Amino acid sequence: MPETVIILGASPNPNRFSHKAQLALLANGHMPILVNPRYEQIDGIQCYPGLRSVQDDIDTVTIYVRADILETMIEDIVHISPRRVIFNPGAESREAANRFESVGIRVQNACTLVLLNTAQYD
Repeated sequence: MPETVIILGASPNPNRFSHKAQLALLANGHMPILVNPRYEQIDGIQCYPGLRSVQDDIDTVTIYVRADILETMIEDIVHISPRRVIFNPGAESREAANRFESVGIRVQNACTLVLLNTAQYD
């Protein structure tokens, strides 16, 4: 089933995993929503400056920012109330995971690209 997915730490750099995830999500029929205050758009897709700017209902937030950056966004993620959060390698945060789980948000420590490429993205 197609999902609406926030890519937190979206990048126009084709060598970055967040950009590869954007392309893979699109190829798999999902709707990526890009969040990074440095860009207005990436590949013709609007890029939001922050999580609270997003008005859509969100199924998943896939995280590509370091834990110290994420700390300032934990409550914004709780506010948008996604069904799950994916911590990609290098983005893991026990503090954030505990907070998300405390409000019923499912947490996965996984690589979005691997999940998509092995039919485990559900």
